[in-house]
Amino acid sequence: MLSIILGVLTFALIVVSLFLILVVLAQKSKSDGGVGAAMGGGMAEATFGADTSNVLSKMTIWAAILFFSLSLALYMGRLYEARSDRGGGALPVISGAPASTAPTGSALPPLTAPASTAPAAATPAPTTPAPATK
Repeated sequence: MLSIILGVLTFALIVVSLFLILVVLAQKSKSDGGVGAAMGGGMAEATFGADTSNVLSKMTIWAAILFFSLSLALYMGRLYEARSDRGGGALPVISGAPASTAPTGSALPPLTAPASTAPAAATPAPTTPAPATK
């Protein structure tokens, strides 16, 4: 049941994110330029009336609040889901032998001194006598 709710919230977060992007892009900048003017110019004024900047600012604020609220709710829901799947703690539990027991001495190989690392004495190559010259 929780995974269905988290899936619906994830979809809602994606929709709110896209809406937030579009609302921010539709706003005019302080210098009356920007993408809002390029994407139809007076279309926002025709839709929302003369006080478009106030309406778009309020929509941006509410969309941002909804975005952060959904993000926090999804984070808490996924955290709860992960904790309930593991059975409690925030850290994973390592199954197996307790860490305080040391392996027995018979299981370990005996300690030996390392082999000599000095290079072996090089045997000289056999020499052939040079031919005598007259």
